Amino acid sequence: MEEVDVIIVGAGPSGIATSACLNRLKVSNVVIEREDCYASLWKKRSYDRLKLHLAKEYCELPHMPYPKNTPTFVPKLDFVRYLDNYVAHFQVSPLLNRHVESSFYDDNISKWSVVVRNLVTDAYEVYFGKFLVVASGENSHGYIPPVNGLDNFRGKVIHSSQYDNGKSYSSKNVLVVGAGNSGMEIAYDLSNWGANTSIVARGPVHLLSENIVKLGMFLLKFLPIKFVDTIVLALGRLKHGNVSEYGLQTPTKGPFFLKVKTGRSPTIDVGSVARIKSGEIKVFPSITSVQENCVEFEYGKSRCFDAIIFATGYKSTVRNWLKGGEDLFNEEGMPRLRLPNEYWKGKSGLYCAGFSSRGLLGISQDAQNIAQDISFNLTTKWRD
Repeated sequence: MEEVDVIIVGAGPSGIATSACLNRLKVSNVVIEREDCYASLWKKRSYDRLKLHLAKEYCELPHMPYPKNTPTFVPKLDFVRYLDNYVAHFQVSPLLNRHVESSFYDDNISKWSVVVRNLVTDAYEVYFGKFLVVASGENSHGYIPPVNGLDNFRGKVIHSSQYDNGKSYSSKNVLVVGAGNSGMEIAYDLSNWGANTSIVARGPVHLLSENIVKLGMFLLKFLPIKFVDTIVLALGRLKHGNVSEYGLQTPTKGPFFLKVKTGRSPTIDVGSVARIKSGEIKVFPSITSVQENCVEFEYGKSRCFDAIIFATGYKSTVRNWLKGGEDLFNEEGMPRLRLPNEYWKGKSGLYCAGFSSRGLLGISQDAQNIAQDISFNLTTKWRD
């Protein structure tokens, strides 16, 4: 058994940042992580060519800027190096290989009780804390949507979190499901490795370049979102032309408006659009069913594939282990409230970090808000 002021579940960027902010305020905390490393999504479940999809000034964790020579759009390895330096600098020490079995608020002692199974020793551990921070995040578990007949598919089926690079897919027919940043980058990577690549565009998507996104973020400092969206959309059309004739539809709302409202980033083109226009990457509508190796699409289209890669996002797993907390989390394990409300704070000392759908900027703000609120509560109770 161990007792601390704050128990943090999850050692991704959210948990690391929250622990760092608490350490700066000298608030005792413990970080519990089910994997054998912190930031496992970045270290073990992301493809090789991944870059942060927003400029670096929007992707810093609290109290530590990137080195000056860091590229504007930070590559995966540079970001992992940044996280390693961050953990060392703020003396964050996650407890690894710990699977949270359950957590509940004990009214008898006015503390959170977290029951953990040590995956190395198979022993059970119990942690008590005045506060509980759920930092397992929105990207806790790779999501593959239900598809009729998928269980009988004879080829390989993986989630994008299992994809490293396209080396093993050379000369194979590969379908990527999802036209967001991950889907488009994976499709481009597969094409580079000589795979016969197709992509499913399940919904409308904004296609912009790195420079256009960078310009848009700069203009947001001076202009309203509506005007910035008008400018970047015009530049996007100038660069890519009318992509609807290739099966890619554009949303009715602007890219930065959607980022604020839904958390979804515009897709930064890394070369996929040119491959689509040349026919090297084929675009299909939504899947209706799978028959052995053949995939049926809307409008009667069909084609056979050797592999399907689902770049279809992630799901929260909070509801698998958190007992109570209905005031903060809904049935899907996501916050009930959204900005500008205090979506990160619940009752009885329960908080969540990394659930704002605003990427690393949202994580940074969550961590600081939570640490300051906890510190204030502890100081107030001590004075009382």
